[in-house]
Amino acid sequence: MAFVQEQQDALYLLQGIENGTLGTSTAARRIEEADPALAYFIVTWLRERYGRDHPAAEGVVGRLVELTSGYSSVRDQLREGKSDSIVTWFEEEYSYRDFDAQRFVELIVEKLEG
Repeated sequence: MAFVQEQQDALYLLQGIENGTLGTSTAARRIEEADPALAYFIVTWLRERYGRDHPAAEGVVGRLVELTSGYSSVRDQLREGKSDSIVTWFEEEYSYRDFDAQRFVELIVEKLEG
């Protein structure tokens, strides 16, 4: 499998935010260092996965709000990522809810790095 390290890094970021195992400043730094489209994908997957009806929504969404409200660089990164053509492709072809974290990260990193 190609891009194994990139996939592991992306999954680490996603799961760190999801599970609360990454501090806000560490997560923000990793988002700032990531490809903007990847950052957008990770945050959007989490938002889609943890809608109002999900029992863990309060924690996950709270961490996302903390990231986006506390770090303007994260907001800028996400705004830039949203405009990437790969995001348009994905959102026209797929639904975020169709993927578990592993499969989602594998597909996205493969497309971004390929």
